[in-house]
Amino acid sequence: MVEGRGAAYGSCMGKLEYNSSRPPIDVEDELLAHLKILISTKLRRQESFMMTWPSGKKRPGRLSAWMHPSIPLVIEFDEEPPPQIDPVRMTHLMDRLNQRGELILDELD
Repeated sequence: MVEGRGAAYGSCMGKLEYNSSRPPIDVEDELLAHLKILISTKLRRQESFMMTWPSGKKRPGRLSAWMHPSIPLVIEFDEEPPPQIDPVRMTHLMDRLNQRGELILDELD
């Protein structure tokens, strides 16, 4: 789950911080583990893309950022070690991003 949609009971929430320009995005650790691989794979290949997420509980709306390899990205997990990666889910997420050209975080649950 992503900030703005509510958290599942008992789930650990990590943080994704991009360019340090806004507060970090709260993301459930299981999804965050997959996003870490997804985003790093795209950026390592020099493939920029748009990422969109709910702006949060304090204000309605959505935020979007152009993900680019030169912009700092920090991923912080709430639990240790990070959750296991599901290869089928990973393939689905990568295919979806490649088809759309945009990563919409709250549609990945």
